[in-house]
Amino acid sequence: MPFLTTLLTTLTAGLAALDARLRDDDHERGDVPGWVMITVMTAALVLAILVPFRTAIVAAVTNALTSVTGAR
Repeated sequence: MPFLTTLLTTLTAGLAALDARLRDDDHERGDVPGWVMITVMTAALVLAILVPFRTAIVAAVTNALTSVTGAR
């Protein structure tokens, strides 16, 4: 669990820094920072789901592949 706490703390700090940059008055930058924030948040969600449920996800994928290929 300390890994997840560290990850979320780091992401929060990164998003706070990104928010500070987005509040800048440079209107010529476009929407690239918004896409960066969406990408970072998506990666955080994937890690937040993958870390506690890794064993169950691996077992489910293994069972699915085994049932499709017929391997025993």
